[in-house]
Order: sequence, then structure tokens, then C-alpha cells
Amino acid sequence: MSGTKWFDGIDLTGRAKYKALADHLSNAIETGALPVGERLPPVRQLAWEIGVTPGTVARAYSQLTDAGQLEAVVGRGTFVAPKRPVVAEEDWLRAHPQDDGVINLFSPRLPDMGQVSAIRAALRQVADGPIADLVEYPSREGFQPAREAAVKWLSDMPLGSVGHKDVVLCHGGQNAISLVLQAALREQKPTIMVEDLSYPGFRRAAEILRIEVVGVPSDAQGLIPEEIERVAQRSGARLICTSPEVHNPTGLHTPLERREAIVAACRRAGGVQILEDDCYRIGPARAQSYRALWPEGAWYVSSISKTITPALRIGFAVAAEGRYSDLRRAAEYGFFGLARPLAEVARIVLSDPETQRISAAVRDRIAEYIQIAVNMLGGFELKWRDDVPFLWLDLPRGWRASEFTLAAERAGIQIRSAEDFTLREGRAPHSVRICVNGQISLERFEAAMTVLREMLNNPPEQMTV
Repeated sequence: MSGTKWFDGIDLTGRAKYKALADHLSNAIETGALPVGERLPPVRQLAWEIGVTPGTVARAYSQLTDAGQLEAVVGRGTFVAPKRPVVAEEDWLRAHPQDDGVINLFSPRLPDMGQVSAIRAALRQVADGPIADLVEYPSREGFQPAREAAVKWLSDMPLGSVGHKDVVLCHGGQNAISLVLQAALREQKPTIMVEDLSYPGFRRAAEILRIEVVGVPSDAQGLIPEEIERVAQRSGARLICTSPEVHNPTGLHTPLERREAIVAACRRAGGVQILEDDCYRIGPARAQSYRALWPEGAWYVSSISKTITPALRIGFAVAAEGRYSDLRRAAEYGFFGLARPLAEVARIVLSDPETQRISAAVRDRIAEYIQIAVNMLGGFELKWRDDVPFLWLDLPRGWRASEFTLAAERAGIQIRSAEDFTLREGRAPHSVRICVNGQISLERFEAAMTVLREMLNNPPEQMTV
């Protein structure tokens, strides 16, 4: 124990002292002023030295222990914990055999930037936690800390006024979509609208709930407001599903002015509700959500599947203002709520300050893959953003989407055709979606892009035997 010089200049005013102390300690750990393995002073000694109560120090130590920055060793004291390791690439390969050499670019696969270790630590903490979490039914009161953690996690998205009572924890984003459809629609034979080219999960959720689906034309900025009114009047649809921050599959973004026009169109159409799916956003929000623009008419869903991990199946549904009881009832009647251990894992992971760093590291790593793809395929009609884990490619003359995906699969690369995102009666463009696979090396990903480029340069009618 080397003393407390690292506390010079600490400011404990203006907020809870234990939080200020925890932040100062965390910063000292991150900067190396407190190195790994350093033993911290006993609670009472440190409290006396900096002029606070022992309870303040104990709470700060506990917060950083939960976050994984400190570790308490019985009989020895509290120490700076080792950095959480990132799983090595060879471990990924052992855990995820690459399908006999096939490179899966069908759906985004996240790199491990520390989340594996964080999740393991959270699972251990739950296993050693209160017995009630392992033997009792879920409860609204017991889930409040997890919902509060979810509200804090979602605070980077302008959602308007949102408290923990507005949020329901779900089994991923798809489950959140289904819950919103059940909560929002009250008609005997409901109908919803989706973009002509849209996330197929909207249609699948509607199909299992016996909900009719109709398409709405879009342009480069998203849904066309006038078309919403026309389709709503013709079909009687009472809700529209859309992804304005990151449109799946094209990656396009709906600017604020268009969102405001869409809200106005929905109002004019008799109060057509909006379900906003924000599951693919991994960077900062670019505009206010529909819920912020129209609190009583818009619902919001998201998850951690594209930022931390899809394995835990943790998603969030945020009710339209005044509609939380409908959303909560849909969850409780359907599955009682998340398993208590899973809700506690969610609380730990979402509350951990390290999770934000991990999420940012995941985003930075994905940007490296995107840059490789742009360098290799940028000569073609490509839509991309470095904070979106996929690219949308309009194929050159000579290629049909279905033929291109089959040819890519024969070459050992799995991608998705535009037909997967089109309504049955719709016409699919000759385009494909290419996702980032962060569980293969950058070199292997670049090799896959090289193969795709060669295919694009040699459409079928130009190929020679």
C-alpha cells in the first residue's frame, strides 16, 4: 500500500460523496495512478484521511467491486483488479467453428472487447447472490433496479420523459416488438404497416399474432408521409413499424425534418401509432426519437444484441406515454417477466461503467471491418456507415440478388439477398446485405471482400469457362 497521494485534488462536493469517491478511484485506476494489484487502504483509515464517513468509503469500494475494477480478498483487503481479458482469436475459432470454411456474413457477429469476461463475472455474482433470485417468481418490485439500469443505458437516445415504470425488460428486441404489438393494438382484426423493404422480424411477429401486414413506399430519407396516409386510409392500419436511426437493411437514416412530417401524417391518419425499432444503432443517436416527438403515440424497442451480446437475449420495450399498464400486462400474461437471475445479470452488466467502454470498443472494432469493406467494394453502389455493422450493396448490371448470394455461398461466403427483406407481393431490388463478422480476423474478412469484388467485376454473362 503506497499511500494516498492519488487523492490529491479530489472534489467531493455537489453530489453524493461515495459516487465522487468512486469516480476518482476509477479514474486513478484507468490512468495507472493505482496500478493493478495495488492494495487500497482499509475503509476506516481512508475515511479518516480524506474526511468522510466509513460508510462512504465502503459504498465506493462496493460500487467499484461490482464494476470489476476492485476485488475484495477475504482476510487480506481490497485490491485493484486485473484488467478484464479479451478472448483471443484462436479461442473464438474453437468456440465458433467456421462452418467448414464458410464465412458467415449473414448477420452481425460481435468481437469480444471484454464483454465475455464481464458477463462471466456477472454470472458468478448472481450465483453467489440472494437465494430468492434463484427460487422465487419474478416481481415488478424486484425488477426495479434492473429497469432503472435500462433507463440509464438508454439515456443516450432522446426518448422524452422516461422512468423505470415505462420500461419492460424483454427477451431481446424481437420479443420487445411482439409485446408492443400486443399492447398497442386493440382491434379485432388489426393491420400494421411496414416499409416495402424492411426488417423481416416485423412481419414474423405480426404473422404469429394473426396481424395483417401492408407495405408503405419509402425514399432515401425513409417513409414517405403522404404514402402513410394513403395506405392507412385504404387498409385501416393502426400502427407502423420503422427503424429511423439505422434502417435495416439499407442502413439509411431518417432526418429530423422527415420524422416530424411522419408524425404529422400519422396524426392526420387518425392517430396511427409508431413502433420504433432501434436495435441496430451502435453509435450516437442523430435525431430525436418518435417517442420524444409524439410521446402518447410512439413506442420504442431496443436491445444489447448489437452492442454487447445477443446471447443473453436482453431487450427493452418503452411504452407510449400512458400505456405502460398495457405493455406490462402483455409481458406478465405472456411469460411473467425475465428470469430473476437474468434480470440481475442485466442490472449488473448495464450498471457497470466498464460496459460503456466495451460498447465503444466494439463500435471502433466494427469500424475497422467496415473500412476494409469500403476499400474493397467502394467502386460499386455501396451504402455504409462506420457505426453500422452491415453494408448495403446495389449489384451491377448482370447480377440478380438471388444468383449473387448463391454464387457467394458456393465461394464460401454467406450474405443476405434483398428478397429476405421484401413483402411477399413486393418487388425486391437487385441488392444484398453484407454484415460484419467480428469473430474472424481482419485478414480473413478482407479475403472475403476480395472474393466478392471479383464476383462483382465478373457478372455471369461476362464469365468465361
